[in-house]
Amino acid sequence: MTYNDLMRSAILLVAYGIGSDQGRHALRSFDALVRQRWPGLPVRWAFTSLVLRERMARTRLKSDSVFKAVSRLALERFACVAVQPLQTIPGQEYGAVCAAVREAAVQGGLRTGVGAPLLQTGDDIRATAAALVRHVPVERRPEEDVIFMGHGTRHDAVARYADLALAVHQLDAHVHVGAMNGAVMLDGILPVLDSPRVWLAPLLSVVGRHTLEDMAGQGRQSWRGRIEAAGHQCLPVFVGIAEYAGVAEIWLRHLEDVVQSMTG
Repeated sequence: MTYNDLMRSAILLVAYGIGSDQGRHALRSFDALVRQRWPGLPVRWAFTSLVLRERMARTRLKSDSVFKAVSRLALERFACVAVQPLQTIPGQEYGAVCAAVREAAVQGGLRTGVGAPLLQTGDDIRATAAALVRHVPVERRPEEDVIFMGHGTRHDAVARYADLALAVHQLDAHVHVGAMNGAVMLDGILPVLDSPRVWLAPLLSVVGRHTLEDMAGQGRQSWRGRIEAAGHQCLPVFVGIAEYAGVAEIWLRHLEDVVQSMTG
C-alpha cells in the first residue's frame, strides 16, 4: 500500500445494530482488532437495522445506514472504502449491504469492495466449526450437549447452516448448530439430545434481542423453554460470536482480502 493510497482509504464495518451494553462492548473490541491490524486507516461503522438505528440515535450514538456511511466517506474525499459486514451467510441482508455500497459508490465516485460473510467458503465453514468447538463453555462436560442458535433466512444461502452443523458434528458429536428460520431447526435437534444439561449459545455476532428473547427467554416458545419442556436443564451462554477470537479472525481475513485488492 502506498502512502497516498493509505491516506485516501477507509474501512467501513457493518453490523445489524447495537441493542445492549454487551453488544456495544463486542463491537468495540472488534473495532480495536481492526485498528490494530490497519493502524493507518480510519474505521467507521454502519448498521442495517432501521429499528436499532432509531434506538441508537435516541441515545445519541452514531447510527448511519450503509448508504449514508459510504456517502459520508465520499463527501470526506476518501477514494477507496473497504467494507466488512459482520454477517454469517451470503443471504438477503448481505445482498442488501452490497447493493447499498454499490449505489453510494456510484453516486460518490468511490472505489469500494465488500468482504465476504463468515460462511462464504468450505474453508470458512471448517474454520468456524473449529472456533465454535474451541469456545464451548469451560464448565461444559464432554458428554453434555451444546446448541448454537443462528438466525437463519429464507434465502438459499441458509444451507450454510446445515454445512456448518455437519462440520461441527465431525469435531464434536455433542455440539449442534440450528437456526430460527430454515436449515436445521430446533425440532430436528431435540430428539438427539441425550444429556441432562444442555448448553445454549447464540450463533449471532453480538448479544441482543434474539439472544435474550428468542434463545434464552422465559417463554415456552423460546429455545430455552422448548429444551426445558423436553426434560433438560438449559444453561444459556450470553456471548456473541464476534467475541470469539477464531470467528473474528475469519472476518478479519475477509477484510484483508478486500484491502489488498483495493490498494495492492
